[in-house]
Amino acid sequence: MSIQPVILSGGAGTRLWPLSRELYPKQLLNLYGEQSMLQETVKRLDGLSHAGAGSARDGQPEVLAPVIVCNEEHRFLVAEQLRQLNRQAEAIVLEPAGRNTAPALTVAAPVTRTAQHDPVLLVMPADHVIRRPERFHEAVLRGFALAAQGCLVTFGITPTAAETGYGYIRTGARCSLADVGDAAHYIASFVEKPDRKTAEQYLSSGEYLWNSGMFMMRASVWLEAIGRFREDIYKDCCQAITQAQNDRDFLRVGRDAFLACASDSIDYAVMEKVTRDGAAPADHQAVVVALDAGWSDVGAWPALLEISDRDDHGNVLKGDVVAIDTFDSLAFSQHRLVATVGLKDTVVVETADAVMVAHKDHAQKIKDIVAALKAQNRPQYQTHRRVYRPWGDYEGIDIGSRYQVKRITVNPGAALSLQMHHHRAEHWIVVKGTARVTRGDEVFLITENESTYIPVGVKHRLENPGSLPLEIIEVQSGSYLGEDDIVRFEDVYGREEHTRSLSE
Repeated sequence: MSIQPVILSGGAGTRLWPLSRELYPKQLLNLYGEQSMLQETVKRLDGLSHAGAGSARDGQPEVLAPVIVCNEEHRFLVAEQLRQLNRQAEAIVLEPAGRNTAPALTVAAPVTRTAQHDPVLLVMPADHVIRRPERFHEAVLRGFALAAQGCLVTFGITPTAAETGYGYIRTGARCSLADVGDAAHYIASFVEKPDRKTAEQYLSSGEYLWNSGMFMMRASVWLEAIGRFREDIYKDCCQAITQAQNDRDFLRVGRDAFLACASDSIDYAVMEKVTRDGAAPADHQAVVVALDAGWSDVGAWPALLEISDRDDHGNVLKGDVVAIDTFDSLAFSQHRLVATVGLKDTVVVETADAVMVAHKDHAQKIKDIVAALKAQNRPQYQTHRRVYRPWGDYEGIDIGSRYQVKRITVNPGAALSLQMHHHRAEHWIVVKGTARVTRGDEVFLITENESTYIPVGVKHRLENPGSLPLEIIEVQSGSYLGEDDIVRFEDVYGREEHTRSLSE
């Protein structure tokens, strides 16, 4: 029996604003480690089939290429990050909108299961940090031994503090269904995030683990369980998979069926219903495997402060930062000098278009800033000033009442769509590389220090025929400069011809 990793990459990471944005969320960012959190999650699988103690008696399981479930807006970013790792996914399943983890897993499970193949699913969020992967591997192989026998397995983090920001799992009797030592217990109950006093009691009792949000179970076991306990989710997801279509390297689930699906987590939909306190059905055994591997869900800025190396004053300083009389604080600079004086227990995060300052005890409320920006329809909740597209990226430089200036980078061999605009003209100036330009019936090349003009209403396309990135400065002018003034006629990336997205 094999292990089929399922990586859930649908989170928004609103409490890590302004670095995490709706269209470029935390799992795609390099917050801890050398690569993005998604990339680190994929790499965490390396060596799993060669890990040692606690594996199934009949040999090491085969670890398959991951199935990744992500929002359709992130599809090209996810694919590019896999390409950078030189990795292939078994499938990249696209959600038209987030519906929490239970529907995400329910559309992923049928992709992995056939009449001859019923793998053990290893369900991992894409935005966690695990600093000791070898211990993670050992715990996963213990979980595999239990899941192979039909158990619904989750991983509980050995608590190191009376944390009020996590849910807890109360452990029951030791599970002896497989030879995994004292690491596995039946789940007595799931517990919501406690207050400080209750968390201290949980810690001192030794009976509680933090709820990690990672799971293992056979694909057939999950589908049977979700069908039993949340038949509505099961039916909608089955319809969404029946209506799924391949789109280049992606699997697009049926949009209407998935949008009709209720939003629920794996915990609420199934796991809480099969605990011992919940009188678990005889054919469903919920088991928790203890995991002590330097885990963090990096749910808010203070979590990054806790897991990072600090200086002599207890600070974590990233980028161009000068800190005077500053203690136990995090200062993150991306684009300019950040200077702090007389701060304690403070988080300061600077990006190209926003600066956020918060006391770390109030960091959970940063999501309220995102909600306020969204209510005001301000772009900072959704995008950075630099916006990544399948062909490269663009960055806003300046904007006025009838003009806008962008810096556009086109990857080697890439091309924007053949398109036109009803309300704006564009002037392109090449600053690096060579551009192939389609303008009406003309096709021609321009190189560094050369420019061209695209009138209103004229079909046009920008391509990079070279082996180096193409950089141009684009000056837009006209009565309306919104990104929904794009009519597409051809697109190598399969995007809609008539779009209302935020990009070209």
